[in-house]
Amino acid sequence: MLRRQHYPLPALLRLFSTSCLRRPGLPSHPCPPNTENPPPPPVAKKVPFTVSAHGRSWSDPYHWMRDNSDPDLAALLAAENAYADAFVYSAGGGGLRARLAAEMRARLPASAASPPQTWGPWSYYQYVPDGMEYPVLARKLRPSGGLAGSLLSYLSDWDKEEVLLDWNEIAEKFGYVHIGSCRTSPDHRFLAYTLDTSGGELFSLEVKDLQSKCVIFSSPHKGIVSLAWSRDSENLFYTVCDDTLRPNQVFCKKMQSDEADFLVFTENDVYVMESGNVREGLWPVQKRTNKVQYFLEHHNGFFYILTNAPLEDIETSAEGYYLARCRAEKALMDRWQVVALPGSDCIFQDMDIFHEHLVLFLRKDGLPLFCSIDLPVKVDFQEPKELGNLTPWFFPTPSNLCSILPGANNDYMSSTYRLVVSSPVIPDLTVDYDMRKKTFTILHQEEVTGLSSSLCTSGLQSNVSSIQQNLQLIEDSQSWSDLSKLLTCERVQVISHDGVSIPLVILYSREAHIHGESPGVLFGYGAYGEDLDKSWCSDRLSLLARGWVLAFADVRGGGDPSWHLAGSKTNKINSIQDFAACGMHLIKEGFVHESRLCAVGCSAGGLLVGAAINMMPNLFSAAVLKVPFLDICNTMLDSTLPLTILDYEEFGDPNIPAEFDAIRGYSPYENLSPGICYPPMLVTASFNDTRVGVWEAAKWVSKVRDVTCPSCSQSVVLKTNMQSGHFGEGGRFMSCEETAFEYAFLMKALGMDDLAAK
Repeated sequence: MLRRQHYPLPALLRLFSTSCLRRPGLPSHPCPPNTENPPPPPVAKKVPFTVSAHGRSWSDPYHWMRDNSDPDLAALLAAENAYADAFVYSAGGGGLRARLAAEMRARLPASAASPPQTWGPWSYYQYVPDGMEYPVLARKLRPSGGLAGSLLSYLSDWDKEEVLLDWNEIAEKFGYVHIGSCRTSPDHRFLAYTLDTSGGELFSLEVKDLQSKCVIFSSPHKGIVSLAWSRDSENLFYTVCDDTLRPNQVFCKKMQSDEADFLVFTENDVYVMESGNVREGLWPVQKRTNKVQYFLEHHNGFFYILTNAPLEDIETSAEGYYLARCRAEKALMDRWQVVALPGSDCIFQDMDIFHEHLVLFLRKDGLPLFCSIDLPVKVDFQEPKELGNLTPWFFPTPSNLCSILPGANNDYMSSTYRLVVSSPVIPDLTVDYDMRKKTFTILHQEEVTGLSSSLCTSGLQSNVSSIQQNLQLIEDSQSWSDLSKLLTCERVQVISHDGVSIPLVILYSREAHIHGESPGVLFGYGAYGEDLDKSWCSDRLSLLARGWVLAFADVRGGGDPSWHLAGSKTNKINSIQDFAACGMHLIKEGFVHESRLCAVGCSAGGLLVGAAINMMPNLFSAAVLKVPFLDICNTMLDSTLPLTILDYEEFGDPNIPAEFDAIRGYSPYENLSPGICYPPMLVTASFNDTRVGVWEAAKWVSKVRDVTCPSCSQSVVLKTNMQSGHFGEGGRFMSCEETAFEYAFLMKALGMDDLAAK
């Protein structure tokens, strides 16, 4: 289902003013001066509108912006875009944004490719063609073994590439492309994929015949979420969303048939399906229970089940999910055996299953891990085992600060599992783990180019040759390459308002950082139990080069189940207090100068940043709020919006007085401080966003200018992408332009836009 969150790009695409003082008594930076003869900020019209709840009423004169078809909204957004461009493009004498974008583009190789992954007779891979924005999915036949096989492969032109799907062609045709799910059929003949060409994330379904190269099917349904093929490749199953954008129906398309798609079932309970008996093979698993989830995988006559269903007659301190199994027989589906409990310091998150191995996605002491367990598992019916008793092999990783993403891993018979591993100082590594031999092979490490003297980052200039050598393709090596000699990355614990320790990852250049003087950015998210993305991003080198500190706050609301609950609903204030505590720590410990700390939050993370600024307007000197969820009180009171009811679980139900009071108590839009100096803020929005309405950002900016310090609020700007959705444009070079815009804003806001990389 959709959430108000901002996912990181796939690994391949990651390569891929005023005179008043905001801090009286501080010597360094007053509010940044306006450019010469700057245009005045746009002024939004006000239309009387009253909101009422629980016997209280309040005025919302910008409610009219909820109507996306209002021509006054389009005119306002156009004026805001012009104002934002004028504000940012004047930074650094008029060329800072362009210089930053050039730096970022120069670090990207002209083309990029993922190592091929074998499946059956084919090797599948993705690559970004030279100078292009988006990837291409392709495959080649694998050469057969032996002399006869080699000759046959030669005669059949085995080395010829087949392009299965080209994102660039779709983007050129429609102006925007977002591929959601992409699944090749088990017989390798068909490719099914979901497609969004507007940014609204109401995906359509297309099926391509890989023999004829033609699209042979387009579903009449919109809002398609997930896809699954039957084992014989004759049936394609897909899920369709309801009006709240929650997948609740499963349809089946019979391939090479003119039959209309038929509805398999509408979700009421949890079912499994015999893929070879689609009309009568529906088996019930369990009755639906509030807050209970089930993930099933089939293996050799059993279903392995990852679930958080309550355990009976078993005492355990384990939290969240555990692993169970049952016979894959309709009459025995309710007879579960507990296979493994996670242990007191471990959390099960997901699983994948193969012919000889089960792979578990874990969190141990708050950090991600993967491990494999040999199959079949011997179950102790008397006493469930903890994970350690099943002799798991934990996949080696270069450090405990890594982000880990699974690869495609389509081949059920394979004993090799692929991961993409990275960290703030480790460019993306593609690693194959041999679960049978308990060994691993590094196949590829992301290349970072453009480390010449003209675009060199501080700390890299004297080490260009060694760094370029480290970032070359690595094959059959058991050593990790990173930038830890040049960049410091440390994880510390920050004590929040209630004594709870908050993990904070801090990244800076060993050479360029100046204790007590450097500027810095604090990133936060803290919602839906999702981790804050800390994977490698070469764009950050442009800030690190200039002595900036980058810090990542894992506030409550993200992470494992208990950490999530401690920052959701009426506990949401903990997330905000945690974020503020991390900011104060950076200043107190001298990582960042007290008037040079900035904040960045995306989507629900924008709520975090906006609320923290309301709470402590003097803590941050600038902020970037990207597609932010700022008008939470009014949005959550409107049950006609698609995500509202689903978000009751995360933020609370405003129909309940106590939860309404909590929401209204921290809502960024409701809690602006009249007449107070607010920091410069860049607020971004997307017109076709279905997760966070474009009005959230537009209302916030208009109200900030209306009620806070009129001089400071001239440095609060709104930038709206009128063609895209929640995820922006998505192309690897276009992403450089967007990031450069944000960095140029921050540098100008701090009065540091004339400082070049050392």
